[in-house]
Amino acid sequence: MVATLSKMTPLGALAPGFNLPDTEGKIVSIDDFRKSKALLVIFMCNHCPFVRHVLRALVKLAAEYQAKDVAVVGISSNDIEDYPEDNPEMMGKLVTEAQITFPYLFDEDQSVAKAYMAACTPDFFLFDENRRLVYRGQMDDSRPGNNIPVTGKDLRLALDAVLAGKKVSSIQKPSMGCSIKWKPGSQA
Repeated sequence: MVATLSKMTPLGALAPGFNLPDTEGKIVSIDDFRKSKALLVIFMCNHCPFVRHVLRALVKLAAEYQAKDVAVVGISSNDIEDYPEDNPEMMGKLVTEAQITFPYLFDEDQSVAKAYMAACTPDFFLFDENRRLVYRGQMDDSRPGNNIPVTGKDLRLALDAVLAGKKVSSIQKPSMGCSIKWKPGSQA
């Protein structure tokens, strides 16, 4: 398991658009979330031990903040030829098993991951009401095997600040996880 850090996209960047299929084939667009107070985009996948480590807490956190008018969307951009466990059918099974309440989308051509400068799973991008990037970084300090509890502390602080209309601290730690599994010749 080789850990990769997120690229720390510049704060203030505008959220790139997307039109991607969910696990049932329905196309979901960034415009579907235009009325939400904030948008949290999570690059994730099924097989990554880093994602599995935080998944239960992430699902709980997402449901909690969806109730506060934060739009949440998960995106898998992995090459499913080399990582078949990340294919849309398996993504659908994960949605059911983990009781994921947010759309889990498949970025087959990996263009959305490139547009967001996503590098790892999980990789978190929080946008304010104007869809400007206010947070990109880790969920918290917990990693597989480090015995630190998964709390979502860092991400929660950013979400709470956005919802309160306050500035999110610019001191942000990069997320860490498995690298996005790029198709040959596609790496961002």
